[in-house]
Amino acid sequence: CLDGEGKVHGFDSNWKTEDCNDCSCSRNGIQCCTSYVTPVDYDKEKCESIFNKDTCSYKVVEKNDHSKECPVHSWVG
Repeated sequence: CLDGEGKVHGFDSNWKTEDCNDCSCSRNGIQCCTSYVTPVDYDKEKCESIFNKDTCSYKVVEKNDHSKECPVHSWVG
């Protein structure tokens, strides 16, 4: 399989992209999906979500104080 970056991957192989996608190669081609969940149900007036590319995860914190995490009631992904 040839991925979008021009790298060749063997059949039945798996890898993670720099964009935090989990990919796999089979004889049917390449399949990729996100390796993280996205917060969708939280107080968007008071809080904001911040994506950490190193850990491939979101953190939801208060806009005025990033040291305080906000509760998240629902995630998708």
